[in-house]
Amino acid sequence: MKPRTALPILILLMSATLMQAGEPTSTTYSTEAVQIIGFGDIRDNTKGTLELKDGSLHFTSSKESFTVRANNIQDVVTGNDTQRAIQGPVGTISQFGPYGSGRVLSLFRSNIDTFTIEYRDSDGALHGAIFTMPAGKADPLKEELLSQGAHASIPTSQISTQTSSQRGVQEAQ
Repeated sequence: MKPRTALPILILLMSATLMQAGEPTSTTYSTEAVQIIGFGDIRDNTKGTLELKDGSLHFTSSKESFTVRANNIQDVVTGNDTQRAIQGPVGTISQFGPYGSGRVLSLFRSNIDTFTIEYRDSDGALHGAIFTMPAGKADPLKEELLSQGAHASIPTSQISTQTSSQRGVQEAQ
């Protein structure tokens, strides 16, 4: 290839690369959800779409929408986190709640995932929101949120598994 033709091709390739870098990122996660309570001014029990896009968590229904930046989310807890946190004797004892409420709550969670967040608004006030979504959707959403700057008091199962396997390696040494 001649040097004269190589230069325009090189410039064209570099400009195409720079144009792609400047484009906004696409949605990284999206799922149907029901906002049970607490996400902005959205009415309770509103069905819509919960999506993680451009570093923000968006909930959009046919009439309303609300957005929170991932780095303003102070805590993310899923139904699986709750189950891991109360396994063992405490989990067994909770089954004997008054009027069978412990067993009813455990049965209620079988076909859906729960997704709870605590977030700070632009004035710094702390808020909480609870969502339900199809089973298997909450944990991947939590992992994506954490990768974009959200915080969690209970690590994801993947992080827990890595930590316990790392401990096993350290104990073997």
